[in-house]
Amino acid sequence: MNVSKDLTMGGNGCWCTPDNFITKAWAEARPRAEPGAWRRVTLRASASVIGPALLLMLSTFLKAQETSSPATNTQGPEPSKKEERSTGLPKQAKWTFNFDAAWGTFGFGNSLYTDVRPDPSGNLSENWFEGFIKPALSASLPLGTSELYGKLSGVGERTYGAPPTLVGESASSFKQEDIYLGWRSGSSLGTSENLLDFTVGRAPYTIGHGFLVWDGTGEGGSRGGFWSNARKAWKFASIGRLKPKNQTIEAFYLERDDVPESQTGTRLTGVNYEYAATETSTFGASYIKAFARPNVLPNRDGMNAFNLRAYTAPIPKLSDLSFELEYAHEENHKHMHSTAWTALGAYQLNKLPWEPTLSYRYAFFEGDNPSTPQNEAFDPLFLGFYDWGTWWQGEIAGEYFLANSNSISHQARIHMSPTDKLGWGIMGYWFHIDQPGTFGPGTTSSDAAFEFDSYADWKFYKNFTLSLIAAFADPHKAVQQSYNRTSHFSYGMVYIAYSF
Repeated sequence: MNVSKDLTMGGNGCWCTPDNFITKAWAEARPRAEPGAWRRVTLRASASVIGPALLLMLSTFLKAQETSSPATNTQGPEPSKKEERSTGLPKQAKWTFNFDAAWGTFGFGNSLYTDVRPDPSGNLSENWFEGFIKPALSASLPLGTSELYGKLSGVGERTYGAPPTLVGESASSFKQEDIYLGWRSGSSLGTSENLLDFTVGRAPYTIGHGFLVWDGTGEGGSRGGFWSNARKAWKFASIGRLKPKNQTIEAFYLERDDVPESQTGTRLTGVNYEYAATETSTFGASYIKAFARPNVLPNRDGMNAFNLRAYTAPIPKLSDLSFELEYAHEENHKHMHSTAWTALGAYQLNKLPWEPTLSYRYAFFEGDNPSTPQNEAFDPLFLGFYDWGTWWQGEIAGEYFLANSNSISHQARIHMSPTDKLGWGIMGYWFHIDQPGTFGPGTTSSDAAFEFDSYADWKFYKNFTLSLIAAFADPHKAVQQSYNRTSHFSYGMVYIAYSF
């Protein structure tokens, strides 16, 4: 079944129609169909409860401060004492204020266009800027040996400087991010700390290293923030956790916050299990039931997804040797059936200067076979950034023109840490297409591209981090046939982040 003309890879791994195409390489409020009307009531009710509840935490404990005249001191003036400035917030709760901000400049040497750009100047370069701010206030209130907690935050972000259409043109927005309340049991139940934990509201939720579930909000387009992806919270999340010792069992319900111009109505519900066998080995399994607007994403609506994963260093005497394995299977009755899997091996040479880590990763995401009646194209759902190259594969290809569907990749990487404040590395990618017939019109080759990336992260002053990217990609036969692109890609980024 060939659906390449009906669906396009959109922002943050979201499948969108061409008319609603919106892209995002790092990380969307929507009306819902009548069957989901009760969730509108739930969401509105949660918003109307959470805000007053947080205000109640303030108003319940605030007391008027009284000042009294100092007593007459016949023995002469006492040494002045420096008084700590009050926050004006109730002392019964523990308050934490965070502030994150970032700004970056991005540039393509040969842009994202085909060889002939619709520009009479002939200039193929593309340069733009992006920035965001994110203030946040968190609170925790002891309730005996248990605890009530909550968080409020907002994100303002802007993309400007004539960005390419793919990024979403110049745009800015400011909207709420985290608005949630939670309760954790502390030591009140059993022998495990926080045996029970419940969260409800606009909250983040991730599974594993972001292979399927990580990013709850879409970016780019009319919101701006295409690359920064400062928003992570789901539009509505209800999460319950049971944590007996080194095991975690989670049940969740999540609603995606799509960009306004690309409404998919996606909702996820399911269970997740993780077992931390040792400090270096974690195993997990998840079941996800997905729902979406059937007229937009018919294959996602009603889809079942199964995920198995292992992150392990299994040999005690070779603790520097580690592996990551992950498998996902998706099915939707007779309409859709697809698989994806990845395997990574890494070895750290910790006795050498800079402690280099060498790794190789293979990743397979099935594509739609045009000769079968059902759809085999893997739905990447809402992947996220766990590390460079995970799971946006390549700073050029994975960020801008290849999706985690109908693709095969080989990644070779060297990462080094000269100091505890500096990490840098290089990555090479060889990209291939699983099903060339559904990659693009006239595509017969499976050879897509080679990409070379160099990156650095430097914490140069207290709360400031500087990230640098230099990347080069050579389009091979499949990209040449699909996009008429033969010129190489060159890309650079300078990004400064502040976190308090």
